[in-house]
Amino acid sequence: MRLLHLLFALLFFCLAVCFIYFTQHKQSSTASTIVCTTTILADAVRNVVGDCAQVISLMGPGVDPHLYRPREGDVHKLANAQLVFYHGLHLEGKLATLLGSIDRYAPAYAVSDGIPTTALRSADDELYDPHVWFSVPLWIQVIDYIAQRCVEHDPHNANTYYQNADNYIRELVQLHSWIKAQIASIPPEHRCLVTAHDAFGYFGQTYGLEVIALQGISTESDIGMWDVQRLVNVVLTRRIPALFVETAIPHRTLQAVVDAVRVQGGTVVLGNELYTDALGDVQSHADTYISMVQHNVKTLMRGLTSGA
Repeated sequence: MRLLHLLFALLFFCLAVCFIYFTQHKQSSTASTIVCTTTILADAVRNVVGDCAQVISLMGPGVDPHLYRPREGDVHKLANAQLVFYHGLHLEGKLATLLGSIDRYAPAYAVSDGIPTTALRSADDELYDPHVWFSVPLWIQVIDYIAQRCVEHDPHNANTYYQNADNYIRELVQLHSWIKAQIASIPPEHRCLVTAHDAFGYFGQTYGLEVIALQGISTESDIGMWDVQRLVNVVLTRRIPALFVETAIPHRTLQAVVDAVRVQGGTVVLGNELYTDALGDVQSHADTYISMVQHNVKTLMRGLTSGA
């Protein structure tokens, strides 16, 4: 009997040691992991944290966050993260429930909280437009917010986070100036951006383009024949030279507009693809925020100045 008690005590001790070991191992292995929802946000966080953390994006290149459905692996990644960053403002619609409950595992922050609501663009149903990254000055505020949250949770590397953020913000200031110069060179009568869904509202407000879209802010909204005819009338009246498709959205709706314009004697072309809610892959040369924005602006310049 005494031997049996001794064996039970030894077994309990072994289990306790194993539990402590695996708990510490889990903490050490996840202490430098930051999970982001989109590739755009992951790029921003990487520019702030540098080598101080591993940054993981739940969604890959070209993935539409409006329609993304969480997977089993996402729960594991979120539960084992040190920090979680997401856009907020209902961009990650189908992830909302999961993101709302993730605080029990890791601190989770909506980066849109770093922007005053007075600077946000109103959308339908008393909501705000989540596509804030298309205004570089607003995205700079997001970078600053990310740096502050990283410093709160890892003060040991505060100098690195602040320095990285400052360096990156200087690049963004240069990008902002370059965009303004490019858009200013487009003839005023052609400064009209027509796309499939309303993702470029902040871009239009910041850089002086009128933005017209078939769909609303979310790609889940419906498109009717009236929407197509409305856009056809605008193109014919304004003599808009080009419409622009988006990488994550089927081209057929805008192609219908092009066909209808031609039937009615007008001329318009489909410009090259624009990146909206996700970065491209490495081969696209639009795999960072800066290169994505540069690609979009160059594409707009070609379409709106030559119609090609």
